[in-house]
Amino acid sequence: MQDDKNRKEINIGDQKIIDNKALRFGEAMLPVLILMALLAYNIFYADGAWFGDYSNQYILLIGGFVAAFVGFVNKVSFANMVAEVLENWKSILVPIIILLLVGALAGTWLVSGIIPAMVYYGLQVLSPEIFLPASVIIAAIISIATGSSWTTSATVGIALVGIGSALGIPSGMIAGAVISGAYFGDKMSPLSDTTNLAPAMAGTDLFTHIKYMAYTTVPTIILTLIVFSVLSGTIDTTGSADISNLLISIKNTFHISLWLFLVPGVVIAMILLKTKPLIALGIGVVLAAIFAFFFQSDVLNTLSDSKIKSLITAVWTDTQIKTDNVSLTQLFSSGGIMGMLWTILLIISAMVFGGVMDAIGALAKITKALLSVATSVFGLFASTVVSCLGLNVIASDQYLALVIPGKMFKKAYEDKGLAPQNLSRTLEDSGTVTSVLIPWNTCGAYQSSVLGVGVSEYFIYAIFNWLSPFTTLLFAAFKIKIKQLVTE
Repeated sequence: MQDDKNRKEINIGDQKIIDNKALRFGEAMLPVLILMALLAYNIFYADGAWFGDYSNQYILLIGGFVAAFVGFVNKVSFANMVAEVLENWKSILVPIIILLLVGALAGTWLVSGIIPAMVYYGLQVLSPEIFLPASVIIAAIISIATGSSWTTSATVGIALVGIGSALGIPSGMIAGAVISGAYFGDKMSPLSDTTNLAPAMAGTDLFTHIKYMAYTTVPTIILTLIVFSVLSGTIDTTGSADISNLLISIKNTFHISLWLFLVPGVVIAMILLKTKPLIALGIGVVLAAIFAFFFQSDVLNTLSDSKIKSLITAVWTDTQIKTDNVSLTQLFSSGGIMGMLWTILLIISAMVFGGVMDAIGALAKITKALLSVATSVFGLFASTVVSCLGLNVIASDQYLALVIPGKMFKKAYEDKGLAPQNLSRTLEDSGTVTSVLIPWNTCGAYQSSVLGVGVSEYFIYAIFNWLSPFTTLLFAAFKIKIKQLVTE
């Protein structure tokens, strides 16, 4: 069969890299350039409304069609492209279910009074002067313990955004602090999937990787904490009198009790005991619904003529609890499961583009081109960083941003006499942490949806995430902690 004769599939565990020798670099870049041009036009000239509310989704699909056309020209069969897209969709099934559960969780935790209770007590404990650095530290501890930045955002992240917003701190700053801490913990936790994947791709062991990664990660998080400490001192936040009014307003609307913390306590405990996130979040939804009947009977009655109907509405669609304070009324709202559909459609569209690009061999071609210009040690590190960043943009998936460069660059590091932990560290410093900075990447879409803050709002404040690639390049440029390969 003539179709696909130039394609070769390289299997790495559950991941697959497709190499197409017939594809030229210019052809591989064409869908990327068109995608970037359309996104730029939509943002800067069409004010983000070129295709209505679903602009990014349509643009990603257009990019996928362009990639498919390039594939047809290079005799890649439609069946293979569809198969790769289906594989991508299969890989995001669990994240999509998690997103749906997070939507239900947000709704039930609101009407049960859990989120209002977190805000109520948090306002009394976390002062504006320490809030941002404290948020980084809290998120980091939870993420190290759970090994998941996603779980961290869905639990303490939501609460911290609520508390900080009530204090008058810009939501972008709060989300940036949460994400910075969450991704630090995700990187350094032996329970994290990406922290296990990176050394597997590079050819080193887990704890050597974590130890070596600390050289760049610890200075970066320290600098992040310093910046957030300075920012905390410059924020014009709400005064104590206003906070007192907020506390009274919350107390007048909800029945506030420390017993409400049993629900998030159970969820976090289950995750620490390595219960599957789907089960832990599902139980969190059910427990919150039960607590709503016991603690927030009046709230449920104000939302509907039936308590059951109020709960179902909170799980599925928009819920807003009115208080005598405008800012709290805006804060105490949730979109439920339906509120997650925009994000889910964005992820599905991104997987179409990434899947077709992988199927035609474009991802491997672009990475190989970067590898070919890496003539020096610093050039090799820089090419790895650019490759990881590029794949987070193009493939819209942080796992591919680790797997493809990890496979492609492994031999190049060996040829330069560099130990494999150099590669694994660089993969994490540039692949894992930057995924959340791309709006259509699965991580960026998830975090912005869960925290209720757009990527454009938190981008500059996700200091740890965008600073990490610069730190790893700085170490490479000055040859700091660049481990040489030991041969026997």
